Amino acid sequence: MLYPYLADLNHEQFFVMLLNRGNKIIDVVKISQGGVAGTVADTKLIFKSAIEKLASSIIISHNHPSGNLKPSQADIQLTKNLKQAGTLMEIFVLDHIIIADNAYYSFADEGIL
Repeated sequence: MLYPYLADLNHEQFFVMLLNRGNKIIDVVKISQGGVAGTVADTKLIFKSAIEKLASSIIISHNHPSGNLKPSQADIQLTKNLKQAGTLMEIFVLDHIIIADNAYYSFADEGIL
C-alpha cells in the first residue's frame, strides 16, 4: 500500500497510514518531505493527523533513497518515541516500514517494535 508513495524517489518522504479499530485504512497522510539524507517526522503532526481522523492505530513509513534498508539510530529512536506517545493516547503504532529500491524493512517483522 505504501510502496507507490515512496518508491523511486531521490529524496526522503515520511508518511503515516491511519487505521480504524478493525485495521481498515482511513487515510494515508504525508507528514514531511526532506532531502537526500533525511526528513523531519514531527510527533505532534503525526498524532494530530491520527486524532483528527479518530484513528485507533497507525503505521509509519519513510523511504531511504540510498537503497540501504538498515534503520538509522534516529529511525530507531523515533519509533520508540512514537510507540510510547501512542500508548498514552491509545493510538497504537503497529509498524514502521522503511522502503528502499524494491524492498522494505519492517520493524514489526524484525521484532524491534
